[in-house]
Amino acid sequence: HITQWNFAHPSWHCPSAVNDMRVGGKYIARMEARDGSSGFDFEAIYSAIIPNKSFSYGLEGRMVDVSFEESESVTKITVVFDAENENPIEMQKSGWQSILDSFKTYTENN
Repeated sequence: HITQWNFAHPSWHCPSAVNDMRVGGKYIARMEARDGSSGFDFEAIYSAIIPNKSFSYGLEGRMVDVSFEESESVTKITVVFDAENENPIEMQKSGWQSILDSFKTYTENN
């Protein structure tokens, strides 16, 4: 499923993903521009998991916390991340939000 939604823009895709969702397990995803002009591997190690509530992972020395909050028939997903130093924070927020939007679209249609 991850390969179907894990990209911030339709000009990108996720050709492969492996997810060992347990504390100490790895999440690895390949993200590439569809035209082949660029790409990178996203690799994280899970540090905490509370089923149906939250999970955290380390990503190149930074931390990411993801939480789920159910309200009636809607689930709110919140992602809090340590920003990297290469790109402006607003660009990073926009990219993470775009991936969440892609996930929302995928889950609503499948």
